[in-house]
This record gives sequence, C-alpha cells and structure tokens, in this order.
Amino acid sequence: MERMAQIMSPTEPSSRHGDTGDGRPVQSLANVGPKVAERFQRIGISTVGELRGADAVELFERMQAVAGHPEDPCLLDTLISAVRQADGEPARPWWEYTPERKRLLEGTA
Repeated sequence: MERMAQIMSPTEPSSRHGDTGDGRPVQSLANVGPKVAERFQRIGISTVGELRGADAVELFERMQAVAGHPEDPCLLDTLISAVRQADGEPARPWWEYTPERKRLLEGTA
C-alpha cells in the first residue's frame, strides 16, 4: 500500500493535525474505550484536540504498524467516528461508518 510508505514515526503526531486546545482525553469520545484509547496512546495521541483534522486511514495504518500485525477493520470505523467527533460532528454508533470504511479500503487495495 502506497499510504503505508508515507507513515510517520509511530510516536509522532501527524503534522496535518495537532492539538487545537481540546484537552479532553480521547476516551471521552463515543465508541472510544480503554483498548482504543491505548492504541491512540501508542501513536502519540491522547487528546481530542490532537484528532482534529486527522486522516482516519492514516491513523489506522499507523496503529497497524505499531502493533506489527493487521488490525480488525472495524477499528477503522471507530477511528472515523472519533475523528468526526473531534471535528465537531455529533456522535454516532461506530457501525454506521462501516459502509464508508469499506469504500475507503476498496480504494487502497
């Protein structure tokens, strides 16, 4: 995957997004529990502000790189949800993002 070649260091936040003053922990977002919050922490993200403007697919790829194995594709649904909430959209169940995730992954295969 070409996008994998562009992955930044797993502990450095992407320069395309950054803390915008919202210091709430990522776990305060709907659909983000302790396990997903731990995955965010592993790639250097701990606050909602750090998710603003992020690319959910890039985050997913970085999480896979850090884990050293493929992650469940449903994790991407949760990441899309988290980024959208950070960008100001209302919370929705993670599974409502499944059709979008499938379209996104079709484009990278």
